[in-house]
Amino acid sequence: MILYHGSFLEISQPDLVHSRPNLDFGRGFYVTPLYEQAAKWCGKFKRRGKDGIISKYEYDESRETELNVLKFDSYSEEWLDFILNCRSGKDMTNYDLVFGGVANDKVFNTVELFFDGLIDKAEAIHRLRYERPNLQICFCTEKALSLLHFEGSERL
Repeated sequence: MILYHGSFLEISQPDLVHSRPNLDFGRGFYVTPLYEQAAKWCGKFKRRGKDGIISKYEYDESRETELNVLKFDSYSEEWLDFILNCRSGKDMTNYDLVFGGVANDKVFNTVELFFDGLIDKAEAIHRLRYERPNLQICFCTEKALSLLHFEGSERL
């Protein structure tokens, strides 16, 4: 499977050292199989006057059975709970890989309303039903990262 990472620099050797805490699926290296999504991730850097660079990787799916994997097929209560725990620094899981939808600005607004107690979980899930999930994959461990092989990069 081909995966992409959008940034302001080429990342030929993904690592966990440079990852930020409190993201959707916690600390990790984030990629997507959707080129357009990686290009969108580059947009925030380009708006700051930096380059937008998409790094491309081959992911060895044949070895995925060696990993502890969590997959969210849609926005759900479980997805919402997981995102809230990770974003608030309470993720205590030990997943190697997490697959699921992106909490983009529109989705994040709904998540924030729920987080702040302004809507209940049922209303949050109802609102999220109308959002088309993008796909992000978080490589949470070095073991998972060992299944990524750098293929090159492209400057936008």
